[in-house]
Amino acid sequence: MQKMKFYISALGIRRVTLSNSGAGKGSRETVAPARRLTSRTLLPVVLVFGIVLPFLFVRIAFLVLESAAACSSSTDCTGWRIFSWNEDHDALLRDELTQALLEVKGKSTDNVQKMEHSLESFDKLVKELTLHRQDIKAFAFKTKAMLSTLEQMVHSARQRESIYWHLASLGVPKSLHCLCLKLAEEYAVNAAARSPLPPPQYVSHLSDPSLQHLILLTDNVLAASVVISSTIKSSTDPGKLVFHIVTDKKTYTPMHAWFAVNPVESAVVEVKGLHQYDWSEEVNVGVKNMIDINQIIWRHYYNNLKEENLEETSEQSLDALSPSNLSVLNYLRIYIPELFPDLNKVVFLDDDVVVQHDLSPLWGLDLNGKVVGAVANSWCGDDCCPGRKYNDYLNYSHPLISTNFVSESDHCAWLYGVNIFDLEAWRRSNITKIYQQWLRTSLESGLAFWKPGILPPALIAFKGHVHPMDPLWHLGGLGHRFPHAHKNVVESAAVIHFSGPAKPWLEIGSPEIRSLWYKHINYSNPFVRKCRIMR
Repeated sequence: MQKMKFYISALGIRRVTLSNSGAGKGSRETVAPARRLTSRTLLPVVLVFGIVLPFLFVRIAFLVLESAAACSSSTDCTGWRIFSWNEDHDALLRDELTQALLEVKGKSTDNVQKMEHSLESFDKLVKELTLHRQDIKAFAFKTKAMLSTLEQMVHSARQRESIYWHLASLGVPKSLHCLCLKLAEEYAVNAAARSPLPPPQYVSHLSDPSLQHLILLTDNVLAASVVISSTIKSSTDPGKLVFHIVTDKKTYTPMHAWFAVNPVESAVVEVKGLHQYDWSEEVNVGVKNMIDINQIIWRHYYNNLKEENLEETSEQSLDALSPSNLSVLNYLRIYIPELFPDLNKVVFLDDDVVVQHDLSPLWGLDLNGKVVGAVANSWCGDDCCPGRKYNDYLNYSHPLISTNFVSESDHCAWLYGVNIFDLEAWRRSNITKIYQQWLRTSLESGLAFWKPGILPPALIAFKGHVHPMDPLWHLGGLGHRFPHAHKNVVESAAVIHFSGPAKPWLEIGSPEIRSLWYKHINYSNPFVRKCRIMR
């Protein structure tokens, strides 16, 4: 016989016990009733789901987006279509926006200019569209207006920056002006500053063909000192070096005083002014005509530039109008044989170069009968000379240029700045006469052959007389805003040339590049200290 016992608590029946009297004492069987869901049971469950479900939703959303971005075709994403219920809506929105942008592409920009002051930021654009609940075409049109305005502003700012940068390159630093004044005063009051250059015992070196003759045509005292100092430091035998400096009348006294009171060790330095030359009447007339025609070309382009919108002027045009293109000393390069009648071979150096390696091998260079050795191709490879090809200097739209120089149009132009000249071969040629003839022809043809500059007419006159040199003899272009030469290339070059507006004595150039020039200045020199010439 079975007995049933109920155990009751406040929450209800907890358990039921069945006991069997025939099975022996203590034999019982317990049956538990089904559990009821209570608030104590539901509350933890709700809290867990409240935490987990948002996390799962965000995670699934990320997976959907990543999967959709990785899909290469519609079949790749079949498994995710259940999450892409709004894909058609997005495609429709994209197509509508694209169509709206295409419709406003060709419209007049008059309204765009009217919006220039009203649409100052994207946030304002969104706010305006939200407030007025405008359609997508209005959004596309106003977006175009904003972008067009911003493009114009950026272009204008860049052009103004270029103009200001070129204007900054035209001035003479106060320190250099001070140096010339102090040295001119020294020349007047100090007999040592007027001592002969070179000293009498070295005069014979000036025409000795066994020595290495280097020439500079410059009116910059500090630049001349850097060229000579760097050349001597780099030379394996500075005792063979003879420097010939030709300057104008106003710079002669400070130039002479500098090298007289700061004598160069080992090498010989000669300083000569243009007023000290006694040329024949024919040469004098030729020089005068050359200078007059080049000044007419310069003024012609300058007047044309004044009538143009400066913000549309190219950097190349601004470079062409640099005052250096009016320098008599620059144009006298074509008269080097007349400047040095007693020499047969010379190395010409610009005053904005720094010599880093020994130049002695240049005198042993075989020019194969040519007149000048010069670098044409760049260090970056054959025909790698952006901005300095023949068609960048000469006007190939003129029939006389296109007819006579058609094969050179896309070739790299050779460089002035580091050149070896065979003066004997030059005197046997008619290079200087060809140069003068083309100047006269240019004047008669309306000055349409080339822009102002010393190189364009030289490219014509020296045609067929140029022997190419290894590009690492002469690395140019460091005077531009963004020199692209790699550091190892700059270090490997025998001569680095600050060709371009940013001369190393100006503050507008790259500090890293300018430091290669400033390290050759003696800052303990009293004149350098007085004039506060700083790195």
